Amino acid sequence: MRIAILGLLSVWLTLDSSQASDWSTHGAGDFEQRYSTLTNIQRKTIASLGLAWEQSAHSHRGLEATPIVVDGIMYTTSTWSRVMALNAVTGQVLWTYDPDVPKFWAKRLCCDVVNRGVAVSDGNVFFGTLDGRLISLDAKTGKPRWEIDTLIDRDMWYSITGAPRVIKDLVIIGNGGAEMGVRGYVTAYEKQTGKQRWRFFTVPASPDGPFEHPELKDAVHTWSKNDVWTGGGGGTVWDSMAYDPQLNLLYVGTGNGSPWARHQRSPDGGDNLYLASILALDPDTGRLVWHYQTVPGDSWDYTATQHMILADLSINGVIRKVLMQAPKNGFFYVLDRATGELISAESYVFTNWASHIDLESGRPVETGLADYRLEDRLVFPAASGAHNWQPMAFSPETGLVYFTGRESGWVHSNADDKWFALGAENIDELIGEQKIPEEIGFLKAWNPVTQQLKWEKVLPNVWNGGVLATAGGLIFFGTATGKFLALDAADGAELLRLDVGTGIIAPPITYSANGVQYVAVMAGWGGPAFNTLAGNEALLEYENAGRILAFKLKGADVPLPEKIAPRGSIPEQAELTSDEDILEEGRILYVRFCGSCHGVYGSEPMLPDLRRMLPHTHELFDSIVLDGLYESRGMASFAEELDEKEVFSIHAYINHLANTTRKAN
Repeated sequence: MRIAILGLLSVWLTLDSSQASDWSTHGAGDFEQRYSTLTNIQRKTIASLGLAWEQSAHSHRGLEATPIVVDGIMYTTSTWSRVMALNAVTGQVLWTYDPDVPKFWAKRLCCDVVNRGVAVSDGNVFFGTLDGRLISLDAKTGKPRWEIDTLIDRDMWYSITGAPRVIKDLVIIGNGGAEMGVRGYVTAYEKQTGKQRWRFFTVPASPDGPFEHPELKDAVHTWSKNDVWTGGGGGTVWDSMAYDPQLNLLYVGTGNGSPWARHQRSPDGGDNLYLASILALDPDTGRLVWHYQTVPGDSWDYTATQHMILADLSINGVIRKVLMQAPKNGFFYVLDRATGELISAESYVFTNWASHIDLESGRPVETGLADYRLEDRLVFPAASGAHNWQPMAFSPETGLVYFTGRESGWVHSNADDKWFALGAENIDELIGEQKIPEEIGFLKAWNPVTQQLKWEKVLPNVWNGGVLATAGGLIFFGTATGKFLALDAADGAELLRLDVGTGIIAPPITYSANGVQYVAVMAGWGGPAFNTLAGNEALLEYENAGRILAFKLKGADVPLPEKIAPRGSIPEQAELTSDEDILEEGRILYVRFCGSCHGVYGSEPMLPDLRRMLPHTHELFDSIVLDGLYESRGMASFAEELDEKEVFSIHAYINHLANTTRKAN
């Protein structure tokens, strides 16, 4: 670990904490509405919004954290699970903490070395690390108080990218890794000591147990008894949580199965509880109160880990306590949060995997168009989801939920190696007579009572940031193309556009200090965008300079990062072999082990485009891949996964891909 204390007491010289209006929890309250009552920045004043300060996050990868502001100090995380404390008025760094995550852990991740932030409570800063630790720091000094290993098996490819939540005297944390064959669970630890209070496993360990809690005995009958259990099952709780203190219920969302395809992981079928589900747990005991499964027997990576919002809504003249979610599967759900009853569900994008949600059974009515057991199928929404992890916002003023997302499809194949979206070679054949939508990004304003779109802003790229709503009648969010926008919450009119030069996927926050309202956001492109590459070439104009940006009224212009020199044509590479079997093996291995970081099609904005390797890189290729020559840069050794023959196949395929692309252009 590394701690740096840089300016600890100076914050008190510029801030009277009694005058601060904080953003003290991940979602601006247990209900996770991401709505602020601050009004200094509003429709009439927004035009003068400019930069108050910026601070480097020392990153060129994805930044996804929600900064937390308590008593004038901002706490946030950067890549590799590093924590920063800053003066929220000036941006001055007060202390930093580096948990020293082993760089080889990067190969155990599906979606970049990201972290979604910290939780702050009673002078403690809690955060999870990529390699599965939960750490408590002293909020004033950044010194560690305790550290817990949350993993049940360190040989399995678990990770933590989500932000913990503090519920009463407990810290709650889940984990990721369903793509890597792990078994999901969520755990509660005592916040003062780190002692484990309870753990809820989301899927059974095997048809014969052990059943760590009674709910797994109910779940096991929804799984095949065939030999699929070594894959872990999936169902990871890698992001969203919410809490109702009156009902004393903790809500968590669970992820996809491992492997994705049900016919592979559970050949005899079944709903596979508790994958792709919303779980209501008793936070004191960890026992299940109710569950709702959005996608029984999921085969498309349609997780239910997306942001959940709690609210009290008047529906048919009755005030209902509801939970709202717009998960990856393309349907917007409104549930009774006390009972799990489905109140309503309507599609918010084009969906061809299911026609609608049956309100009596609560189950999707599948069309059969997404069944890829025997042949490739073009499925909508894409595996990246119609809406992914980027947080939504709810405005009690308008009664609308605001979220970014995308219209996009994905070709699913029974061959595990085929990862591609609308660029498949046989796309016309797969489309057939379907009337598919144009691939776009969007921000939608959705009425959860009527289940209707109020307004929509179309965006040029499919991967954009989370959303903030304010009592000033504004909606704030950032875009993949490096713009920070403020819209009128009532009608979507664009009121402000600031060019920051860096793609934004994180959600903004707002807070007040010394009578001044600030809006802040982490700018840094990456995350799941590694696997959704369409259109990202537009992001290459500026360096991907990760930083925290804070804005205020009458602020300054935003300095833009350095421009990237234009890339020339792909150089011709030596063809290492013409053997089609070797090249096909290389393609399969490349997609499996390299594509999520370097691009399935070879093009990637942040990490090196391997089609452009220089002669010395070719010479060192085996040493890089097998010996870990570049491990300090985050490129781990794959000696446990690949042998020399397989590395040769990958190398040959990359060169062949480079030459094929070069000729095509």
